[in-house]
Amino acid sequence: MAGPAIHARHQMGECGLKKVVVIGGGIAGLASATLLAHEGYEVELLERNDRLGGRAGTLNIEGFRFDTGPSWYLMPEVFEHYFQMIGTTAREQLDLMTLDPGYKVYAEPEERQHAEPHSVGHHPATHLTVPYGLNQVCRVFEEREAGSGKRLERYVKSARKTSHMAERYFLYNTFQSWKNLASREVIVSLPRLVQLLGTSLEHFVARRFKDPLLRQILGYPAVFLGTEPQQAPAMYHLMSSMDLDEGVFYPRGGFWQLVRRLEALAVEAGVTITTRATVTQIGLENRSGKQPQHASVNGVHWRDTDGAEHFTQAGVVVSAADLHHTETQLLPHRARSYPERWWRSKQSGPGAVLVLLGVEGDLPQLEHHTLFFTKDWDSNFDAIFGRETLIPNPASIYVCKPSASDPTVAPSGHENLFVLVPIPADPQLGAGGRNGAGDDVLERAADAAIDQIASWAHIPDLKERIVVRQTIGPADFANDYNSWKGGMLGPSHILSQSAMFRAQNKSRRVENLYYAGATTAPGVGVPMCLISAELVLKHLRGDTSAGPLPAPVAGSYASGSGRKAGTDSGNKEQFVAPDQYDDAGAAT
Repeated sequence: MAGPAIHARHQMGECGLKKVVVIGGGIAGLASATLLAHEGYEVELLERNDRLGGRAGTLNIEGFRFDTGPSWYLMPEVFEHYFQMIGTTAREQLDLMTLDPGYKVYAEPEERQHAEPHSVGHHPATHLTVPYGLNQVCRVFEEREAGSGKRLERYVKSARKTSHMAERYFLYNTFQSWKNLASREVIVSLPRLVQLLGTSLEHFVARRFKDPLLRQILGYPAVFLGTEPQQAPAMYHLMSSMDLDEGVFYPRGGFWQLVRRLEALAVEAGVTITTRATVTQIGLENRSGKQPQHASVNGVHWRDTDGAEHFTQAGVVVSAADLHHTETQLLPHRARSYPERWWRSKQSGPGAVLVLLGVEGDLPQLEHHTLFFTKDWDSNFDAIFGRETLIPNPASIYVCKPSASDPTVAPSGHENLFVLVPIPADPQLGAGGRNGAGDDVLERAADAAIDQIASWAHIPDLKERIVVRQTIGPADFANDYNSWKGGMLGPSHILSQSAMFRAQNKSRRVENLYYAGATTAPGVGVPMCLISAELVLKHLRGDTSAGPLPAPVAGSYASGSGRKAGTDSGNKEQFVAPDQYDDAGAAT
């Protein structure tokens, strides 16, 4: 499949350390590379784009700095644990601030049902602001529905308990041994777990709350998991312990700052990073006594931007690229644990139209995070996950305004908006572009979203105040990240694609081939990507424990001078040391 091996590096690195190649420089790839370097491996990371971060990217346009991926910093304990694994802390690496309020929610106004589809009326939607702190959130719920405050306390208590159990027994579990699920805590909780797995999140919420908007607030986390409340198991009500109890945080500088810190930590640990390196094939060999279908990795074939072919020998390969791409494009049929027929029965999470806007003047109607919920939610989700490819209108939209908390992301006197419109995962819907130059279907969806925000939040001149506009669509996700079906997240977290039922982190067909990232276990989201890196380390150690590993990593770490190749300058970036960290911690 690949060309001649013009460039080769040895399978065993200096000092006899086994060589590891990590494919993909997103969050999971950087996290895996750094962990394994601390474990004592010689690590090289290959990234096909000219910058790291993967979906957690950034765009700089006329003084605006847009994050193009994750924007919700949840589960701070997972970040903290990862940083402690490599000998540091979140406080040392990031300048985190607590968002108060956590977010605002707009409900579709009644007048909207009789208005023209794209009209910008003067009837603002009902809105509700979700403050920081569970006691305050309960008060807001109680004001909207009598008795709901106490019910929310019980709901979040259940969510917290479920979340803690998930962290102790499921999220960090390689499922190589079932003995660790036979603990007394799991056995005693089994009837409750069966109920949570056999009930939909939508039904679980509806039994406890009557108000439609409150139900939507508690059901919307399903979208973070790439699915809908009707399909997500009630187990995922645990998500509400994060935003309503722990709180919502923001890393000053945006998620791009997290990428920069992970890159710096990788280089400091001795990882060699090569960008603009397109992997074309995972090298395999059949060892003596092995069946033909059970090969072992021996390296990675890749191509640089000049078209030159290279081969880097390695005893271990970790692919943090999209799993569908890895399995179907980088491996021969006989070596695929998850062949095309496996994917045909799987459900993708949603695609997205991302609309990045630079807006003149202030937008006090929007918080750092703002959600717009349609009244006919079921039709909205049917359009996204149904058999037909439909873009919902109106849509349930998410808007991030980081300029509310961080003046560095926009020029003075301007606001920075990141608008996410969930749509079907289908690359044929097209790619985005600058200032309306994207494919027509996507630009119409962007126009509709802008009109909807203007109408519901009562910002009648929003469109006229836009000075920068960039759209991103499913074809961009497919082209830039090899994303399966052009999805923005990965396989959805329905029951049959969660925990031990999700694609795991170790190849069943190829020895010493491992997987990390949102398309594998434990799932989608930045915290899950960090955990997936730890799962790779567990597999390499043969560790079958259920919970997180002790920190820090206790491997035979050989410090080295990391280097970064393939960029314009090849120089290490300068990083600003954080000076403050607000940590809500995890309830115990």
